[in-house]
Amino acid sequence: MKKAIPFSPADILLPPADIIARGTWACIACDQFTSEPDYWADAAAIVADAPSTLHLMLPEVYLSESEHRLPKIHAAMKEALETVLQVHPNSMIALSRVQSDGRVRHGLVGMIDLEEYDYRKGATSLIRATEGTVLSRIPPRVAIRRDAPLELPHVMLLIDDPEDTVLGPLFTEQAQRLAKPAYDCPLMLSGGHATGVFLTNEQMDAVHDAMEALMSPEGMATRYGDATLAPLLFAAGDGNHSLASAKAAYEEVKSALGAQAAASHPARYALCEVVNLHDRALNFEPIYRVVFGADREDILSALRTYLAELNGTAQAQVIRCVFGVPGHPLTIDLHAQHPTQQLTVGTLQTFLDEYAATHPEIEIDYIHGEDSLTTLACRDGAIGFLFDGMQKDQLFRTVIYDGALPRKTFSMGHARDKRYYMECRKIR
Repeated sequence: MKKAIPFSPADILLPPADIIARGTWACIACDQFTSEPDYWADAAAIVADAPSTLHLMLPEVYLSESEHRLPKIHAAMKEALETVLQVHPNSMIALSRVQSDGRVRHGLVGMIDLEEYDYRKGATSLIRATEGTVLSRIPPRVAIRRDAPLELPHVMLLIDDPEDTVLGPLFTEQAQRLAKPAYDCPLMLSGGHATGVFLTNEQMDAVHDAMEALMSPEGMATRYGDATLAPLLFAAGDGNHSLASAKAAYEEVKSALGAQAAASHPARYALCEVVNLHDRALNFEPIYRVVFGADREDILSALRTYLAELNGTAQAQVIRCVFGVPGHPLTIDLHAQHPTQQLTVGTLQTFLDEYAATHPEIEIDYIHGEDSLTTLACRDGAIGFLFDGMQKDQLFRTVIYDGALPRKTFSMGHARDKRYYMECRKIR
């Protein structure tokens, strides 16, 4: 049976355009700057008491304070619903994001059907995870969503659309000139600029048709050489754990209400931004690792031994180990001549998982940006790991044929270019 497109318009909530234009409404995704509380302190100082999505979300740097912070966040959501948020029914938004490097990335905001999302390795659903999902990370995020009246999306879903058939027509000069504005604002703390416009009914129909063509047997054969493959339309590029938590929260609703009642419940859907994998402004950046609380000599010795004992057929890999004192980083390159995994990040992550299992005193964090990694790695008791990243044109084919990649394999661009919370949607 032919599957329906799991992407549709949503009742999108936004404040009036003049509030957004002040530049304090939108804030960066909660999973950024997780080891840099100063960033979030700066954001709070900029926002103060102004209407802002900063009041409606929990930065993961404060995840341990959930019990204290969540009631305030949920109260702020209710206040925002009563005071500033306005509904734009049955809408999609075409988004132009000027990044910190000056390049423009295009996206499309709408909602996906969580019934068509499966984050398990080897899934054949229309929406899949690109990386391994850490199940232990889901319950605390479900707790955030469980009693929340709103969702704010930082999920970015990728489509493999080399001819730019879905998003391209939305950003022609004529299409943008005739569109109804949604927002136009600077993004705080060097995040660039965001401009959004609402799609017409005709444009939304065209989006549907173009997506349908991508997931057709002919489309799969053109891109991957096999018309019998289970179609893959969306791959979660950013925010997979947020999406997995939305799925888990929906399953709770379905368990409580029954499948029939849950079928029309707003929790069945999740607001997301769709981005073309082939967007020229979209770069894949490695997500580096930093280990806190480790004996540097011991972990380096263990890593050398681990790499030397590998006996696979993948190409040789290099892991650069960074440590030292603030302002004076040192590096050591360790080589894996016969790795068993195709990606360096997979080799390193397997080692770190095994090492952490016997060294409960260590903490592993995932860092965007070489400068941030080097700064953190020079703290007392810390060590960082740098490596070459995956090329983005490997992504869909790898997910289709090999399943999800190791968790935190890649990041789409620099930390400050991540999605900012802007649009909202009611989920209860």
